[in-house]
Amino acid sequence: MTASLTHLELTHLNLTHLDKSGAAAMVDVSAKQATTRLARAGALVQTTPEVVRLIEQALLKKGDVLATARIAGIMAAKKTSELIPLCHPLLLSKVTVDFELQPEQGQIRVESSCLLSGVTGVEMEALTAASVAALTIYDMCKAVDKAMIISDIRLLEKTGGKSGHYMLETEQ
Repeated sequence: MTASLTHLELTHLNLTHLDKSGAAAMVDVSAKQATTRLARAGALVQTTPEVVRLIEQALLKKGDVLATARIAGIMAAKKTSELIPLCHPLLLSKVTVDFELQPEQGQIRVESSCLLSGVTGVEMEALTAASVAALTIYDMCKAVDKAMIISDIRLLEKTGGKSGHYMLETEQ
């Protein structure tokens, strides 16, 4: 039997995207002070060693997989508020998407970072960038490996704002 949380229990969890009645609401950030904010996120694409070598050697028919995935991730970060309903539109100062190829393991590690000076964090933008970059790798390589697995989409680090610095334990 699954227990559902009551409105009172939800209120105690400090879920910022719920109003007093429990309805979804965009957070009011108008009184917050601007700070420099950075977020890094990661994703993992598990494929085969052969596919990673094809990517390294730029031998896939659709073209340069990593260049395309990088651009897709950057574009996705800029469009996050259009994809995630309660995200604020942000004026990003910098977005990066980088890759670490691990041919022996058949893995591609994706890491994105987003930076701005603003009143709200950039975690969702970094997560969106990493996710879309990984999805783009899948799209460009699915002709040779439909069994790829995208996993480990997660926040690696964030700085700035009221909650301060966070770093995933495995990153420390």
